[in-house]
Amino acid sequence: MRARVIVLAGPSGSGKSRLADRVGLPVLRLDDFYKSGGDPSLPRITHGANAGIPDWDHPDSWLLPDALAALEALCREGRAEVPIYDIARDGRYGSHVLDLDGHDLFVAEGIFAQDVVPTCRERGLLAAAYCVRQHPAVTFWRRLTRDLREHRKPPLVLVRRGLALMRDQKRVVEHAISRGCEPVTPEQALAAIRRLADRDVRR
Repeated sequence: MRARVIVLAGPSGSGKSRLADRVGLPVLRLDDFYKSGGDPSLPRITHGANAGIPDWDHPDSWLLPDALAALEALCREGRAEVPIYDIARDGRYGSHVLDLDGHDLFVAEGIFAQDVVPTCRERGLLAAAYCVRQHPAVTFWRRLTRDLREHRKPPLVLVRRGLALMRDQKRVVEHAISRGCEPVTPEQALAAIRRLADRDVRR
């Protein structure tokens, strides 16, 4: 085993990506393993104002086996070819090689990150797993401003989705905890990861 993974789960907009960029470790973006928008197996919203569009918050909208294969390759070989996904385009537009460059730890983050935790723990790949959370109103506002800035979807779709996700945040956090993630604020997660990295360096 060359490396182990630190998993960052949590609601969309809770600060996972920003936190991952701050810790100074290689990062695997698990949201890059989404299915493309034209995939017939994509689940769709069946009720409410957004009925008929793909349900990007359903776990069947991404490729868990592909994500686990990349995690396994990174931990055992130190590198893996991973997809590049553009949410605004609803699909992949290439791939790149993620190289750990000798690091013994790396971060994997995404809205379905909690689903990799049990298998990673079972296979001895897991260093730690955290569920990043903030007040639902803060998460809603940060998610909305990010998605509007990046033109991810039409504004009305983003507002409706954001309100639905705000109402669902408690369940999302509870699910991540049930999968083995420790609930933390972004600052608590940053401090814990830095302790892990320091311990790894001393070893």
